[in-house]
Amino acid sequence: MTIQLVGAGLGRTGTMSLKLALERLLGGTCHHMMEVFGHPEEVPVWHAAMLGEPVDFPDLLADYSAIVDYPGAAVWRELAAAFPDAPVLLSTRSSADEWWQSASNTILARRPGETPDDGRRMIEALFARSLGGDVTDRDAVIAAYDAHNAAVRSEIPPERLFEYQPGDGWGPLCAALDLPEPDEPFPHTNTREEFRQRAGLDDPA
Repeated sequence: MTIQLVGAGLGRTGTMSLKLALERLLGGTCHHMMEVFGHPEEVPVWHAAMLGEPVDFPDLLADYSAIVDYPGAAVWRELAAAFPDAPVLLSTRSSADEWWQSASNTILARRPGETPDDGRRMIEALFARSLGGDVTDRDAVIAAYDAHNAAVRSEIPPERLFEYQPGDGWGPLCAALDLPEPDEPFPHTNTREEFRQRAGLDDPA
């Protein structure tokens, strides 16, 4: 198995729904941060990647058919180079502010009293790599989000790049993969409320 699609979109751009949709289309497991939680042996390898150390991505991702979300989105250039035949999918929100509202209440929030461990240090490294050092600085994080998306659009050839926003349905994925659209609803999961309940976070103010 090899990676057939590289997701360059940051977390909270519909990536969990994309994971489920890609698994339906490709018949294999799509990598996502949820996979790292289930495979802690991946953590030191991804941490090394966040620090710019060389990683054998074909070996690391040998059991996956696609990759979306973090941690892959933080090293999208390396993944695009490692899998040159795979289309690159950039998932975004309708606006940077909408993305911030979702991200700041979910993936960028920390539980009170949370103690850093290897997984948390890896996550902090990927945020530092993709969003800058202070994920509580709204303006800086939004600027980093915009810069990330602009870099993907400028560096990936147009014929290789496909874009997606939550609500777009099967179309962008099926176009990227040259597959027919399934006659079933597009999956929708991992809402802000579901994430916060699973992570043990209080309701956002």
